[in-house]
Amino acid sequence: MIQYLIIAVLVLWSSVVVFKKVMPNTANKTFLAISSFFKQQGWHSLAKKIAPTQSAGCGGGCGCGKESEVAGKQPQEIKTVKWK
Repeated sequence: MIQYLIIAVLVLWSSVVVFKKVMPNTANKTFLAISSFFKQQGWHSLAKKIAPTQSAGCGGGCGCGKESEVAGKQPQEIKTVKWK
């Protein structure tokens, strides 16, 4: 009986992870709605855990966040493989 509970939790958790990876905008809207519902109920700590995090930079997915500072450095030279 306990194995069914463990499998159900793992399937639910993996489906949430896939949902967040495949549809990030929809997932953010969904988790924001769930978070606001939890705030209305008075469950503030759970609402903080569920709420989506704000992305660094412009949030448009253009790569202008924290990584752009690192990307400004000159790239390393690509060396060819020499077979013996």
